[in-house]
Amino acid sequence: MIPLYKLEKLHRTQKLRKIAKVFAMAENRLCSTGKGAEIFSADEIVFFNDAVKLLAADTQFSPNAQKVFAEALHLLAEKDTVLLRRALNIVKHILLSQTGKEQADWDFTNSEGKLDSKKRQVIEGMHVYLEDIRSPFNVGAMFRTAESFGIEKMFLSPFCADPRHTRAERTAMGCIDIVPWERCELSSLELLQTNPVCIFALETGGVPLGEFKFPKQGILIAGSEELGVSPGALAAADASLGRVSIPCYGTKASLNVSVAFGIALQAWCASLQD
Repeated sequence: MIPLYKLEKLHRTQKLRKIAKVFAMAENRLCSTGKGAEIFSADEIVFFNDAVKLLAADTQFSPNAQKVFAEALHLLAEKDTVLLRRALNIVKHILLSQTGKEQADWDFTNSEGKLDSKKRQVIEGMHVYLEDIRSPFNVGAMFRTAESFGIEKMFLSPFCADPRHTRAERTAMGCIDIVPWERCELSSLELLQTNPVCIFALETGGVPLGEFKFPKQGILIAGSEELGVSPGALAAADASLGRVSIPCYGTKASLNVSVAFGIALQAWCASLQD
């Protein structure tokens, strides 16, 4: 850890980057060990406080940033693990934004560590088919959402982005490792061959979400960000349960596919609980 007197002599940008790096490393250490605030020595806690005070004395920061630093000093004084992490995190992000190095959501620190598949709750018969989802970010987000709502298994079309892409894995936050999945054409789904199930598509022009009759078991199809669900998949859905749509009221009147996917899964899951 760089001594404070050396930190004070650095050029402002270099100083902010150094503090951001130290705080990021401290946060990662706090999350990865699972031991709590006691992993830091008294000297390290003093350094965190002094570094924040150094930042608070920088008049180039905005009033809002100054409020963040004041909050961080208050949190550090509590010596609580959760509050300590919050202090490290909020200061880190202020500094990253100042140096043009803001983190994207797939780079956020994962405090959960490796997920335990044995603890996963599954709703039997809930399956999804991701058809040609091109963005690794969306694929990762959809895995994370599917895990949260108990999806039993996910099926991906041949042209869906790779779940093992670095960006997908970061966005999924470990869920790709514990949610069963496989690639296949919709027509070759083993579920359809051995035990035909209900199929429905998340697409515009369908039954409003609040009126749709979700099945106890079935396959929800979510389609491409640009093209939506393919004609072939829509035909399969229309021959079964049809289409479910999310009413929108804005000028754009559309949602990111991973967001729409989450809304639909929550409604499906809630209908089964009822």
